[in-house]
Amino acid sequence: MAQFFEIHPDNPQRRLIQQAVAIIDRGGLVIYPTDSSYALGCHIGDKAAMERIQRLRRTDNKHHFTLVCSDLSEIGTYAKVGNSEYRLMKTLTPGPYTFLLRATSIVPRRLMNPKRKTIGVRVPDNNIVHALLLELGQPIMSSTLIPPGAEQALDDAFEIREAFERDVDLVIDGGFCGVEPTTVISLIDGYPQILRHGKGDVSFLEYH
Repeated sequence: MAQFFEIHPDNPQRRLIQQAVAIIDRGGLVIYPTDSSYALGCHIGDKAAMERIQRLRRTDNKHHFTLVCSDLSEIGTYAKVGNSEYRLMKTLTPGPYTFLLRATSIVPRRLMNPKRKTIGVRVPDNNIVHALLLELGQPIMSSTLIPPGAEQALDDAFEIREAFERDVDLVIDGGFCGVEPTTVISLIDGYPQILRHGKGDVSFLEYH
């Protein structure tokens, strides 16, 4: 049975953040709020937790996971970032954007696109996520919380608890955070390509 923490969206309680990170460090699977929707998250190196996400969402090995990072310097550890890519990401982070980049050798192969060796990375604009990442000291491996057969994420923490309390180890209630997915921007070919229009504005890229 999952634990349930109500964490303040503006001033996250440090005690609860520490307890949440302890659950992640023990291999736990958590549901947490971001700046676009609720998401499933686990330790970056935990294969078993990753497989739990795949079973929960009924996805295959081609499903793209995202590394949720605390800042751009952390992204540079896990993805190859050139000067132009850095400048673009700096203008858009933190925010509801996922960037597709070539992965560095430190990223577990199971998290990469098998052919192009790419990884999705992002820096959310959410105080709870930021507190979790600072306490954890590394990215959270993440996937949007979209139930099988549904078209969008769930947005009510109590409904999420009822639906998934037997499938995860922790549900964090951080209030309403929306149901719109992130905007996905590929940066692997030297220029920005919009792969998915989501919450993040991309009007300034339309004519790039």
